Amino acid sequence: MSLLNTLLPTEFRTAMSPALRRFFVSVFIACAAMGLTLSLFIIYLHNVRGFSVTFATELLAASAVASLASTPLWGTLTDRVGPVPTMLFSAVASAGCLVGWAFIHSTTQAVVAGLSLAIFAGAGWGPGSTLLTRLCPEEHRERAYGFNFALVNLGIGVGSLFSALIVDLAKPVTFEYLYIINAAVSVIAAVVVAPLWRQGRLAPSGEEVPEGGWSVVLRDTHLLLYLAASLFMMIGGYGSLESGFSLYVVNVLHVSVHAIGIIFLVSTVAIVIMQLPIINLITARSRMRLLALSATCWSLFWFVLALDQHVSTNFAVVTLSVAMVIFAVGETVMAPVGAGFVNAAAPEHLRGRYNAAAGLTYSVSSFISPLITGLYFDASLARWWPLATGLTALIGASLFLVLRRHITPTQDGQGST
Repeated sequence: MSLLNTLLPTEFRTAMSPALRRFFVSVFIACAAMGLTLSLFIIYLHNVRGFSVTFATELLAASAVASLASTPLWGTLTDRVGPVPTMLFSAVASAGCLVGWAFIHSTTQAVVAGLSLAIFAGAGWGPGSTLLTRLCPEEHRERAYGFNFALVNLGIGVGSLFSALIVDLAKPVTFEYLYIINAAVSVIAAVVVAPLWRQGRLAPSGEEVPEGGWSVVLRDTHLLLYLAASLFMMIGGYGSLESGFSLYVVNVLHVSVHAIGIIFLVSTVAIVIMQLPIINLITARSRMRLLALSATCWSLFWFVLALDQHVSTNFAVVTLSVAMVIFAVGETVMAPVGAGFVNAAAPEHLRGRYNAAAGLTYSVSSFISPLITGLYFDASLARWWPLATGLTALIGASLFLVLRRHITPTQDGQGST
């Protein structure tokens, strides 16, 4: 019981209302669905459907543009109609797009299905972050963000493991099954969260709500600098991980596609094990220094990946797994700290927009990263791609340290310490 109290203090467990528990269950289910196909976009288009790497990376980039364009709309809807209605609409529409994506055979089908999926999935994490923030007492929010992130990765890991067990490059039908199952499980997650329809809304306070929308967000210079730093970090992290990691591992390191799911599972297990202890270690420490540390961990991941081209295939799988643990350390730091900074900066009536703005860095990186990946692979410079990606992450780390000089200790998460 003492270990449980250390990882999940009694006051935090007490603060877990039935609504908050339901939210966490829906997150786990939704992320298990996501994990089925998370890293397969390029592999599916190139190795299964026979499209060129250029087309696949350009479609991924175009999808990011579509997601980017729709994100402000989702943020506005979250503030106006509430996070749950926004999440439900996004989930059901995305499920329909996933079914269409499973059966693409022409470039037109791929473009229509890919862009539609990007638009409806453009809600991203914004509505969910807003709902979580409003369901959880302020003093427990960063721990809740961390616990939520552990569930996200546990779900993704379960989905990735299932994917590794059934996917077969020689059998396109296995990929069709994955995308259909992804759609079905996503709808189940929506059904779980649906009873929270009226919760998470901004409660009337009797006070006049301040005017201003996106114009207020765009005038927040601290947030803008945070977004710039986060963008470089994401290009040196998730953006490149999704756009090129599987492609590099399969086509440059010649590692089996089956090993990819196992490697991601190692990351997931590491996150689930480390997340709660790390939250205790980082409490009341400089948010910007922690984010710089997170970006540095991600750069180390890419440097290891660059070195793996000089080792045997079997040893590469081992080192990739170790590198994924390093990447996971960065994730466990970034998730609660980044969300904590954004939601601490957000006025209550603009919380949906602030979280959407934070999500924009993911969308923009998802646009830029495939273009960079495609340039390196098309120019036969794929072996240099991991090194360049690692250096990009280090630029993000330096920008977080610059931001630290422009904010107060309280904004930096240190309070009066």
